[in-house]
Amino acid sequence: MVLLISGASHTGKTLLARRLAAKYGWFCLPMDLLKMGLIRSGNTALTPENDADLTAYLWPIVREMVKTAVENGQDLIVEGCYIPAGCMLDFDERYAAGVRHVCLVMSREYILNHFEDIKRHANAAERRLDDSYCTLESVLEDNAICLEQCRKYGCEYILIDGEYNVDIEL
Repeated sequence: MVLLISGASHTGKTLLARRLAAKYGWFCLPMDLLKMGLIRSGNTALTPENDADLTAYLWPIVREMVKTAVENGQDLIVEGCYIPAGCMLDFDERYAAGVRHVCLVMSREYILNHFEDIKRHANAAERRLDDSYCTLESVLEDNAICLEQCRKYGCEYILIDGEYNVDIEL
C-alpha cells in the first residue's frame, strides 16, 4: 500500500508522515529530499522557489516510484506539496487499488487563530533555513487553493479546523 500525503506548506505533512512510518514500520519518502537532491546535484536548473515547475518535474518521477512500490507490494508513505490534487487520475485500476491520497488542509479560521503556532512549529520536522516566505497571507492563500483543488478532484482531505490533532489509520 502507498499513502500519499499532500497539502500546503506548514500543514504538518512531514511530521505526520514520520509518525505514521514509525507507527506502522513503513518506508517514508519526503519529496523535499528528492527535490533538493536533484537541485543540488545539478540535474535540474529549478530552484526551491519554483513550486509549480517542481510539481511538473517531480510528480512524474514519484508517480512511477509509486507504481513500482504497488507492483512489489511495498508499503510506502510519500509526502510533499508537489503531489497534485488530481494525482489519482494518473493511476489505472491496477495501481489505484494500492494507493491512498490524503491532503492536509487548514481552515481559514484555524490559520487566523493559530498563525503564531504554525510559525513556531515550522521546524518540527525539518530545519527551514529561510522561512520568511511563510506569511499569514501566503498560508491563507495556499490552503484555500488546496481545499478548492481537493473538492474539484474529489480527493480525501483532513480539514484542520479546531485542535491540531491529525492522524491517519492505515
